[in-house]
Amino acid sequence: MNPILRNILAVIVGLFVGSVVNMSIILVSGSIIPPPNGADNTTMEGLQATMHLFEPKHFLFPFLAHALGTFAGALTTALIAANHKTKLALVIGGFFLLGGIVSVCSLPSPIWFTIVDLVFAYIPMTYLALKLVAKKS
Repeated sequence: MNPILRNILAVIVGLFVGSVVNMSIILVSGSIIPPPNGADNTTMEGLQATMHLFEPKHFLFPFLAHALGTFAGALTTALIAANHKTKLALVIGGFFLLGGIVSVCSLPSPIWFTIVDLVFAYIPMTYLALKLVAKKS
């Protein structure tokens, strides 16, 4: 396969896989750690209105979703890419970081979560995925 097409496919598949992992974790999170009484986590408006009810335990799965989604996407991209694996995986990490920035700007999350999420969930997970691929090669 043409390396350029393979790299484009790697990015598309990486974004898809990372997004599926992210959303899957978010979807199961409510059954493992139920939202606080009165919280509506089905809509963005409901989350914005009831975010003050959330305790630290309620932020565990969003963090895991962001971190593992980024990791899965970057890993997939690096495994599929024909060349420029690091650059393409960083594109995935940057994309998910941008999504994280939009998320913390849209939802009034506590400052500690904003810092932990933006600093530890995206670029470090991309780096970890790249290290794993480098060991495999």
